[in-house]
Amino acid sequence: MAVEPVKAQDVWKDVGKNVSFVVLKLRREDLASDQAAIAEFADRSQAIIRSMHIRAADDQLKVSIGFSRTAWDYLFPSVPVPKQLETYTTLQGPKYNMPASEGDIFLHVRAGSEATVYEVVRQFMVFLEPIATVVDETKGFRYFEGRAIIGFIDGTEAPGEYDAADYALVGDEDPAYENGSYAFAQKWLHDMDFWGKLKTEEQEKAVGRHKFDDLELEDGEKFHNAHNVAAKVEIDGEEQKIVRMNVPFSDPASGKTGTYFIGYSRYWSVTKAMLQQMVDMSDYLLTFSTIQSGQLFFVPSRDKLAEIADGELF
Repeated sequence: MAVEPVKAQDVWKDVGKNVSFVVLKLRREDLASDQAAIAEFADRSQAIIRSMHIRAADDQLKVSIGFSRTAWDYLFPSVPVPKQLETYTTLQGPKYNMPASEGDIFLHVRAGSEATVYEVVRQFMVFLEPIATVVDETKGFRYFEGRAIIGFIDGTEAPGEYDAADYALVGDEDPAYENGSYAFAQKWLHDMDFWGKLKTEEQEKAVGRHKFDDLELEDGEKFHNAHNVAAKVEIDGEEQKIVRMNVPFSDPASGKTGTYFIGYSRYWSVTKAMLQQMVDMSDYLLTFSTIQSGQLFFVPSRDKLAEIADGELF
């Protein structure tokens, strides 16, 4: 059976003007109560989204809700786990690493106005706050021309809109979880003073593209560990793609500026291979960045969320 994008959550390349990423940890005080609360949340969250599409019709609200492997094992012990859902553990390279962090539930909310994002997260928390604690909330924004915070066009390597489903959505390789997606969330802090002191030509060699027009450099013009070299993975001679977004966030008064990376993929193994290669090659972006968090979540289809709401996975 072919994937059906209409049945998927919003795992598409669309940074949005205002973004909120929320990671929560279940308190695990009572399994039956937690399952009942998650069933209600699965149901009411979709009603909240439908309501906001009416209340803020021009805001292009998009929402994804995911569960980590630890949450899946706890909440849904009687059903099979999505085939590639695992607990992400720290990836090690010769010089840098990509640390793992805790988290059970993942929310990715983006829209044209901060008011819409706020209202969706506020209403979601009515149902989640009694059973879960917020581990991290990061508010992002759309930078000029949709660029990453380091000034380069974002998402060049991501598949186009009409091709994205084949790369983002689980297919018949895991029939029970078709139209779901593996979401990897990772928070980076950047030393913007270091980056800003580099000449434009050095920045371009570090990323592998021209800064102004986004044209890719010739291989001989890039640093050996340029980002678009380190993050490019081929299997059997074919380049692998995921839906990736690099969302800027900043608290400029405190000097904290970074990128929240979210990657949606049909196969976690592809995203993992990209990440491992980045640390193996000491991706230049790691030179001036500190990674603060990372965890894998499974974003079930809308149909699967309905099954959760009906108690069919407990």
